[in-house]
Amino acid sequence: MKMNGYKILLGSGSPRRKELLAMLDIEFEPIRLNDVDETWPKDLPAEMVPEYLSKLKADSYISDLAADEILLTADTVVIHNGKILGKPADEAEAFEMLRQLSGDIHTVITGVTISSLHRSHTFSETTKVRFATLSDDEIRYYVEHYKPLDKAGAYGIQEWIGLTAVEGIDGCYYNVMGLPTRRLYAELKRFISSN
Repeated sequence: MKMNGYKILLGSGSPRRKELLAMLDIEFEPIRLNDVDETWPKDLPAEMVPEYLSKLKADSYISDLAADEILLTADTVVIHNGKILGKPADEAEAFEMLRQLSGDIHTVITGVTISSLHRSHTFSETTKVRFATLSDDEIRYYVEHYKPLDKAGAYGIQEWIGLTAVEGIDGCYYNVMGLPTRRLYAELKRFISSN
């Protein structure tokens, strides 16, 4: 699907984001963003971090955009008990993260920034995820077989753990994968029509 003559650029290396944008039938080109320091102010509420980071990523590239290009950037975080669970450094940290999430509810927030050469729009989507209680053996199995070190909160809902541990979600399933697809589609149409 063409977007009124605009070329859509996806500033993300995530295979899941590429897959989701492709599922929307939006023609896009994945690009490598300029390196940014993805740290946020210590006093920034956890819920605001995804929008902050998606905008930070966009700001690093906006000056490189052509007049007919629109850039999409995103960042997804998992929040449990007010604490952000980022990408685990190793399998031991992944195990501990999943142990924290086991038998409890956590929040997944994706911040998205849509940018053109002259303006940008940032929004976020929130999904609550309820995990069943997982045994240490189940957690170990998932970490060893699926190597979730590239995923916030140490899991991918589209993988084995999503099939076996997710008891319910409140919100957009695809948001947990990394892009709130319905909201993104609506926001992108609105952004283009007013550009």
